[in-house]
Amino acid sequence: ETLPQTPSPMSVWLIFFTLGLGTLLPWNFFMTATVYFMNRLLNDTGNISLDYNQELNGTDNRQSPPASYLQAKFNNVMTLCAMLPLLVFTCLNSFLHQKIPQQVRILGSLVVIFLVFMVTAILVKIPIEPQPFFIITMVKIVLINSFGAILQGSLFGLAGLLPASYTAPIMSGQGLAGTFAALAMICAIASGLELKDSAVGYFTTACIVVLLAIGAYIMLPRLVHTHLWRVGMGADYTVGTKSVVFLACLAGAPELRLSMCMWLTGPGSLLFPQIWVMALSVCFVFTVTIGVFPAVTAEVKSTIAGSTTWNRYFIPVSCFLMFNVFDWAGRSLTAVCMWPRKDSKLLPSMVAVRVVFIPLFMLCNVQPRQHLPVFFAHDAWFIVFIIFFSISNGYLASLCMCFGPKKVDAHEAETAGAIMTFFLSLGLALGAVISFIFRFAV
Repeated sequence: ETLPQTPSPMSVWLIFFTLGLGTLLPWNFFMTATVYFMNRLLNDTGNISLDYNQELNGTDNRQSPPASYLQAKFNNVMTLCAMLPLLVFTCLNSFLHQKIPQQVRILGSLVVIFLVFMVTAILVKIPIEPQPFFIITMVKIVLINSFGAILQGSLFGLAGLLPASYTAPIMSGQGLAGTFAALAMICAIASGLELKDSAVGYFTTACIVVLLAIGAYIMLPRLVHTHLWRVGMGADYTVGTKSVVFLACLAGAPELRLSMCMWLTGPGSLLFPQIWVMALSVCFVFTVTIGVFPAVTAEVKSTIAGSTTWNRYFIPVSCFLMFNVFDWAGRSLTAVCMWPRKDSKLLPSMVAVRVVFIPLFMLCNVQPRQHLPVFFAHDAWFIVFIIFFSISNGYLASLCMCFGPKKVDAHEAETAGAIMTFFLSLGLALGAVISFIFRFAV
């Protein structure tokens, strides 16, 4: 038995979309702000009065100032501080949902993320030495991704009890998070303001989006309660239906929370032997992706001389914006095409082939470099690699996540989905660890 498949009100759709946006947008905002963080790590006094025309990426890479030790390590340490907490707290969330109410987990996570961005915006104007600034930034990244993991796990746990029409806006919001962050950074550059002023506006924008997500979640119980009456269920909730239990809890029926917990934490069979191919495939997809993005890709320099404007926009557009747009395109492609099939040996083979992107990016114009030659010097090579790299990431990861639960019985699909999510997070963490090796090898 499921909730009647009536169209969700637009207001409910927008709320789930905003919550989906809020789960991934915080990390994307930190990841795309590399220009700001690199600048703060270069200046001993914390003075960031430079504008984007005086950015680190000069038109001649040989004349660029050498990267400091903290700058050289920033992207790798940032990725590690993001992905390891994501993995740990994704696992912990499986236990936290039994101890802490979902309202506290979701609202509490959003409030902490909001406070972190507020502190980040305030620190833009405060002079701090590079080393303390580096440590403070990494602590903030750990907090962002720890509470982001709790937020994401809690949100998908709730969405798993609803019809697919409620999950779609969450996925859409997550898909747009990276693109939104990249566009916000490009707008900051295009504003013509000094770096410190545009950085304040950039992080303030993130604060506003997180506030919208908080307001959206607060509004959700009232709208869901209205939706229950609209579909003709009234206050007569039926415990035997997972969707109804979820909606009843949101709409203010606390007496059913125990039933919901019993439903969610019931015993499950050992499913890994049935889905191990899909689980390891999605793990490998993200190991390769995070292994080079952004630790290697964000340090590629443009070789087009005489174009200051292009140098300013090269990484924000060619690396971050293009990756997120084509990754979203790859994820969306699974809505119209799901090839190869779930039992095909071609799918894991296609996943394995993506390892070729590691040497391809390492042989681009990554600066500074010590060991490898630059083989793909022209900007066009990097752009082509990013397009295929990102679209294959989105498409293959989505295929694996869709096929994993379909390889088990219907009543075990939710557990299979949780296992797949764990291996996705494991891939992110492994990629963060090996990114040090790939960057050092360059």
